[in-house]
Amino acid sequence: MGERRTYTEEFKRDAVKHSINSDKNCREIAEDLGINYNNLIRWRKKFRDNGELAFPGKGKQKLTQEQQKIKDLENELKEAKLERDILKKAVAIFSKKPK
Repeated sequence: MGERRTYTEEFKRDAVKHSINSDKNCREIAEDLGINYNNLIRWRKKFRDNGELAFPGKGKQKLTQEQQKIKDLENELKEAKLERDILKKAVAIFSKKPK
């Protein structure tokens, strides 16, 4: 089996923009660039759905400022709930009457 090829974010974005602005069809452009036709179609769909936030690389999701703020607040809330639960358990343990 051959090694898996990886493409940079810039290459993917350029390929998609070229396919959108060109008079050639996607199959011809993919052939010219030496990439799989299905990859180009998938990249075009991601670009159409996510715009400039497409192709984050290494599985890391690119977020807008609002999305990042929401994610940070969700993490903070999760941590606060965990601390609250620990304190509840501690109060329950220390409030028991000794035998």
